[in-house]
Amino acid sequence: MHPLNLLLVTFLSTAALSSAAAIPQPTTPAPILPIRTNQDNNTTQLPYGVVLNHCTVTNTIAIAFDDGPYIYTEHVLDILANASVHATFFFNGDWKGNIYELTHIVKRTFAEGHQIGSHSWSHLNLTTIPYNKIHSEMTTLESAFHRILGLVPTYTRTPWLHVNELVLSAMTDLRYHVVGASILTDDKTNDSPSGRARSLQLFREGLEGGGSIVLAHDSQENTAWGLVGDMIGEVQRRGLKAVTVGECLGHSSELWYRSG
Repeated sequence: MHPLNLLLVTFLSTAALSSAAAIPQPTTPAPILPIRTNQDNNTTQLPYGVVLNHCTVTNTIAIAFDDGPYIYTEHVLDILANASVHATFFFNGDWKGNIYELTHIVKRTFAEGHQIGSHSWSHLNLTTIPYNKIHSEMTTLESAFHRILGLVPTYTRTPWLHVNELVLSAMTDLRYHVVGASILTDDKTNDSPSGRARSLQLFREGLEGGGSIVLAHDSQENTAWGLVGDMIGEVQRRGLKAVTVGECLGHSSELWYRSG
C-alpha cells in the first residue's frame, strides 16, 4: 500500500477526541541570534535547524496558509478543489479557533491531499519563551494531531516567522523541518476588498523577485473569498505549478508526517 494511503487509513480509523492540555505562560525570553536559511543552499535533503524559504523544484510555487483552522478555511479548500490545486496549511491548536472544535476541517484538509504542518499550539512568539515552553507549544499540538489524524506533521512554520537559535534547537530536537517564506502577501493587514489588490501586488512582486514559498492566512475573510483565487490565477498565467511545500522541496509525501 502507498504510504500516503496508509496514512489515510490510519486517519479514518482515529477515535473520538479529548480536550487539550493547557499551555503554561511564557517566562524567560530567548536570545536573538543569526539564523541560517536555505536561500544559498537549496537542498532536497531538508536538514533540521535551517529555515526553508525557497522551493528547490523548478517552476513550483508553494501556497501556504497560517493561523487555521478557522471558519474561512473550508472556503479556501473549496477554491483549491475547484482549481485542482494542493496547498499547505500550518494549523494552530488554540488561536483563531480551537482545533478540537474544528476537527472536521482538519480531517477534510488531510483527506483532500493538502499538506498539514504545525504552527504551534497557541501562536506565541516562540523567541520570547524558554526551551521547555517551546517544547510544550509543539508537543501539545502534536497530541491533538495524533488524536485527530493518527499522525504528526514533520513540518512547522513558527508564528510571525520568528525564530532564533533556541527555537531552531528545539525544532531540531523535535525533528521538525522549519519553513519560512519568500513571498509575503501581508494579507492580515490588507484584509479588506481594497487591501486585496495590495496583497495581490505583493504576491506578484514576490514572484518577480524569485520568491516561491508563500505566506498567506486562511483565517482572513478577504484571503478566502478573493486572494486565494487571485494567486492561483497568477501562478497559472505564468506557467508555474502551485504545489505543497513538501512537493516544492522535493520531499516525498510519506515523509510529511510521522506516526507519533
